[in-house]
Amino acid sequence: MKILVTGVAGFIGYHTAERLMNEGHEVVGIDNLNDYYDVSLKHARLNRLAHHVNFVFEKFDLADREATAKFFAGRKFDRVIHLAAQAGVRYSVDHPAEYIDRNVVAFGNVLEGCRAIQAPHLVYASSSSIYGLNEKTPFSIHDAVDHPVSLYAATKRADELMAHVYSHLYNVPTTGLRFFTVYGPWDRPDMALQSFATKISRGESIEVYNNGELIRDWTFVDDIVQGILKAMETIPERDETNKGDDPATSWAPFRIYNLGGGNPVKLIDFIRELERALGKTAEIIFKPMRPEDVLVTHADASDTMRDLDFKPSVELSEGVPKFAAWFLLVTT
Repeated sequence: MKILVTGVAGFIGYHTAERLMNEGHEVVGIDNLNDYYDVSLKHARLNRLAHHVNFVFEKFDLADREATAKFFAGRKFDRVIHLAAQAGVRYSVDHPAEYIDRNVVAFGNVLEGCRAIQAPHLVYASSSSIYGLNEKTPFSIHDAVDHPVSLYAATKRADELMAHVYSHLYNVPTTGLRFFTVYGPWDRPDMALQSFATKISRGESIEVYNNGELIRDWTFVDDIVQGILKAMETIPERDETNKGDDPATSWAPFRIYNLGGGNPVKLIDFIRELERALGKTAEIIFKPMRPEDVLVTHADASDTMRDLDFKPSVELSEGVPKFAAWFLLVTT
């Protein structure tokens, strides 16, 4: 198949594109290569993808409506996987406009592109952050998510609602995937794992919020990619008998799924696992919980397992050493 992957130079985009090409698919990748973090890491990922004969890359900003419309014009894709976004919960506190442009405006332009070419299926990244301060755990796709606590989360929820409109009005099949704390080799330097690893390896202190009692449903990137590919193959269908009383489904060809390991771990225990993998002890400075953070993320992935045969297989004790091996290789 010929598959469009946006955000292809990003952490999850890179792994997704590589897996697709290893399975024989042709990938067209888009990325604006913004400087939210060190662009050299994005170029390093792209250089690895460029070795595949089935890879084509185009650099432009999906928030540019004219450029995006021009890109889609006259093209045909068997699937569109939209992973491009402005990431980072904390960064959104001080840079809200970037999230509106890159997560809402850009996604609207992608939806228009999919409508124009009658894309057979759009799979896009949402986030566990949209569950906000929901106290019911594990988080279920069937629960309301109307109280996000960060603009990042709000933009991801906006994407889900926009996708539903395009599924309803224009019959564009869409599947939104709520990612839960993805980690692994080639991750972003602003993410907890690489940020902690860098400081621990340098002998610097790390700041840990809420005394390390934040609980996260850590999900290894290979499991996330497996879920993306499973979703890609499972095209939602219109169901006129659906009354629309379930947030995760619709009469339209629209679905929402959680992609999480389903085995949440305290942040402090995650740090201890990282210490073992690096062979070094962290100097920890505990800080109060931040208002944009959520205390717990825990995925109810029962629907995902049933519909997509999604079965996370990488435990933390295996995934963290895999990350550490990559980290030590590129930093020593």
